[in-house]
Amino acid sequence: MHQGKWKIGEVTVTRVVEIEATGGMSPILPDAKREILKEIPWLYPHFVDESGRMRGSIHALIIETPDRTIVVDTCVGNDKERGNPPWNQLQTTFLADLEAAGYAPDRIDNVLCTHLHVDHVGWNTMLVDGKWQPTFPNARYLMGRVEFEHWNAVDVDSTKQIMSDSVLPVFDAGLVDLVETDHKICDEVSLIPTVGHSPGHVTVLIQSQGEEGMITGDFIHHPCQFAHPEWSASPDTDPEQARRTRHEVFSRYADTPMLIIGTHFATPTAGHLKRDGDAYRLDV
Repeated sequence: MHQGKWKIGEVTVTRVVEIEATGGMSPILPDAKREILKEIPWLYPHFVDESGRMRGSIHALIIETPDRTIVVDTCVGNDKERGNPPWNQLQTTFLADLEAAGYAPDRIDNVLCTHLHVDHVGWNTMLVDGKWQPTFPNARYLMGRVEFEHWNAVDVDSTKQIMSDSVLPVFDAGLVDLVETDHKICDEVSLIPTVGHSPGHVTVLIQSQGEEGMITGDFIHHPCQFAHPEWSASPDTDPEQARRTRHEVFSRYADTPMLIIGTHFATPTAGHLKRDGDAYRLDV
């Protein structure tokens, strides 16, 4: 299922969905109570339903520049053992959908993980004859050095599981480049540090022919955080820093032509940030 294509100068960004659902986000944003969301009219109808339940999505975003193709974040993945039941041993048509959108795995030049949480690394690998193999055999996988070193040192079973089935197999295959949080991938695509959700979290900046766009990653999970930048997500490693990051990014890009493409935003996924009183709203 592919829903969404955007042009930023000579660059195309294509969205390929793994899971899109209503409900399920409230544990991630505990402050986003239904009765509060119902009072934010611009969230309707795309980002909350009539009863105030949040809509969300897990998708990959494929950046195609004149000289390379980059997959940003690789969702949950199939066949993975996960503690979260809806994500456990998932079987989706994601790879077929990626191919149908024109992006066969062997033509991908880079796989970029904004951070190394479970729903951003899953399709780094796939199960072949009982072994985890790189899904994108010709790609260099770009991961933040700070991010990699942090999660690789965490002695928690669920984290070790994610690392061992979705991160370390590509690292051990020699396909990983550990990069800094301000790394420049090519003329049109670079990273900006947006830490707080995780220690080395990055947002992807796209600049071409005077146009600009960004792929957020998880410094924001849901558009309601534009209206309430103070709302942090339960998985944030450093909630205070995450709040500072949101305020800094929002104030920098509000009322500019920057196209904001949300990594977990439901269809239509992208829009422009506008000042709205003391806070912000997304125009789609």
